[in-house]
Amino acid sequence: MDPESIRTGERVPHGGEPDQSLLDFSANTNPQTPDGVEAVYADALEASRRYPDDSYADFRDAAAAFVGCDPAQIIPTPGGLAAIRLAMELTLEPGDEALVPAPSFGEYAREVHLQGATPRYIDASELLEVETDLLESCALAVVCTPNNPTGAAADPDALTAFAARCDDAETTLLVDEAFLGFTDLPSAATLEREHVIVARSLTKLFGLPGLRAGFAVAYGEQRDALETARRAWSLGTPAARVGAYCLRQEAFVRETRDRVASERARVCGALETECGFDVDHSDAPYLLCDVGERSVTDILASAREAGVVIRDATTFPGLESHIRVAIKDRDANDELLAALGAEMDGNETNDSSGGAD
Repeated sequence: MDPESIRTGERVPHGGEPDQSLLDFSANTNPQTPDGVEAVYADALEASRRYPDDSYADFRDAAAAFVGCDPAQIIPTPGGLAAIRLAMELTLEPGDEALVPAPSFGEYAREVHLQGATPRYIDASELLEVETDLLESCALAVVCTPNNPTGAAADPDALTAFAARCDDAETTLLVDEAFLGFTDLPSAATLEREHVIVARSLTKLFGLPGLRAGFAVAYGEQRDALETARRAWSLGTPAARVGAYCLRQEAFVRETRDRVASERARVCGALETECGFDVDHSDAPYLLCDVGERSVTDILASAREAGVVIRDATTFPGLESHIRVAIKDRDANDELLAALGAEMDGNETNDSSGGAD
């Protein structure tokens, strides 16, 4: 990282609520975890009296089978964000430019800045259409699929074509697949291109964000450089063992995908018809909502009073009237809808009382 950029850098806002008495719809994590995780964690905790096996053979095997690559291509990291930083440390130098989608995950631009490089923002919906001449001026291009906060997943054919143009331009393509496990779409790991680096997070799909487990996928010299640069003992023993266990829970993954798809459609319909929100199409476990002329601040406060925390999406560039809500299980989603419905009822009451003026 660039020392001067670190001194002038800033943190970025995220979802996540520390008050466990509230329902947290601001963080997009699975409310369920696979059966048997507790026992695996307990065994791993006892094994933590020794340093982890830095080869992480079992974790690499499980991760490789999950995304469809060879175990040698897996680089263990403590979460998806650690994989993103590792890729940017490898790729960017002070003065470089990086294509960054907007609106999207705020850490991309922050990590680019920390390397002393400059983010070049491209509309997230148009990023895969960028041609070779623009790519040639950038050392790195970032794709988030499904994109956060909009929820739209990249079309596999369009992503493949974009990867080919990045190859022609000698631009590294970093594909963040933190939420791709909630879909049936193939990983960019299957492209097997040396200039493509994939970042994966386990903690969202398996409902364990505090565990901090993830990995990168890379090929050729990129793979060798990432393996050399990663920290020794990248994963603690509990993270490595629980992560490997979760990655093999195929039935849990299928059930999660089915539940999220069903509940997402139901919640989306209610938000549009009952709350009057304009909701983006989503392939992810969250929905981005334009609340129109209503006050985002008032909506957040009213929902919190009802015991529900939702994400203020106005912190994303260009989203001045938006909130983002996670998709949980049916009972929790009903509480979300009730909280937002109560807010709507309050607005309707205020509107009718003010009509006499």
